[in-house]
Amino acid sequence: MTQHTGDIVISMRNSSIGYDDRPAVIGLNLVIRAGEVVALVGPNGSGKSTLVRGLLGLTPVLSGQIELFGTRADRFSQRYRIGYVPQRHTVGGAIPSTVDEVVSSGRLARRRWFARPTIQDRAAVADAIQAVGLADHRRAAVSALSGGQQRRALIARALASQPDVLIMDEPTAGVDVVNQAGLVHTLSELVGRGLTLLIVTHEIDALLPMLTRVIALDGGRLVHDGTAREAVRLDGHAFFGGGHAGHDPEHEAPVPQAQRNRRDEPAGSGSGSNWLGHPGVDR
Repeated sequence: MTQHTGDIVISMRNSSIGYDDRPAVIGLNLVIRAGEVVALVGPNGSGKSTLVRGLLGLTPVLSGQIELFGTRADRFSQRYRIGYVPQRHTVGGAIPSTVDEVVSSGRLARRRWFARPTIQDRAAVADAIQAVGLADHRRAAVSALSGGQQRRALIARALASQPDVLIMDEPTAGVDVVNQAGLVHTLSELVGRGLTLLIVTHEIDALLPMLTRVIALDGGRLVHDGTAREAVRLDGHAFFGGGHAGHDPEHEAPVPQAQRNRRDEPAGSGSGSNWLGHPGVDR
């Protein structure tokens, strides 16, 4: 496994996370250091979403300990340092919103909700939009953007809080090859600026050039922690397949086929027959 000497940003020691005293993640030991790009993989129901919710403080830690930037998670108050990009295929609701408005909402993590935006707030929003390549679409309605552009708008919203760690849920799902390449380019530039990434995914092929590690869960337990090359070789082994459907109650359902048939969300671009999608050759 590739060794990194950056400061520890996430530490889990014998951590179990779950619901109603029933663990969905069991006895996990994990360290993520600054500057790493880590893919979190595993079959549906393996505990990936529960792990993320535990890191975000949304699901109870039943035993063991989680530390964020050296502070116990239950005492950690600088939540803006951890950005989150959910698995969403559309942005916006009944009320039309522009890219600028959506991204500006991410700045609320840094200020009181009733406070007026400052010069620093506006600069952070502009920088986030520029970072994901949407400066020319700043005044556009998000509903008019392509799926790949909407995904980048969600990333910009998370970046507006100026986090040190960005957690992403299936960022490449339902996005065609061209848009995946653009997304990976954007993420690579953000890593170059010092961002640490934890990416929940079924598809590591597009991400391979930037990944430093792949960690895999099955049945709520850690079954692999190594390089992307090692993960590609191990894909298809018995302990990576099957999973425990329903064990992770927060796991989102697969994208309906109809949603994949959009211009930049073609059928076949989602999860493959195994938990890595279509990793291709060993690199």
